[in-house]
Amino acid sequence: MRSLLIVASYHHGNTEKIASVFARVLEAQTRTPNQIHPEELQEYDLIGFGSGIYDAKHHTDILDLADRLPQVTNKLAFIFSTSSHIGDDQVAKDHSTLREKLKSKGYVIVDEFSCKGFNTNSFLGHFGGMNKGRPNADDLMHAEAFATNLKQTTHAT
Repeated sequence: MRSLLIVASYHHGNTEKIASVFARVLEAQTRTPNQIHPEELQEYDLIGFGSGIYDAKHHTDILDLADRLPQVTNKLAFIFSTSSHIGDDQVAKDHSTLREKLKSKGYVIVDEFSCKGFNTNSFLGHFGGMNKGRPNADDLMHAEAFATNLKQTTHAT
């Protein structure tokens, strides 16, 4: 199964750390949204879309790419992110814009992952930031377990 990760990771490289674990487990290539031509995605069986969360949604580079994607039929995808706040309800809200864009293009979202990330945006930088040291070893272990499960379940599909 050919896998690709499309990652927008800025500021502290939080999301890139998670994507590196996914890439190793899934034996996936990693690219930024600006390195991808939407037609190229046809070559892949599983595509992960991820970034930090900005104003309760993924980075604009990821969302803009999702808008440019051609229509597909049942292409497997997963969504991931790092953010300041984590909770099932918040993650569902934060991922909703990207999830709806991908679903409208024919993507099947097989799973979603999120963990805390170090954040110095806005006023937080004046106070040393939030979630310093995140993602940490536990977060990376959860990312590995997520990717392992994803690999097992998508290979069975």
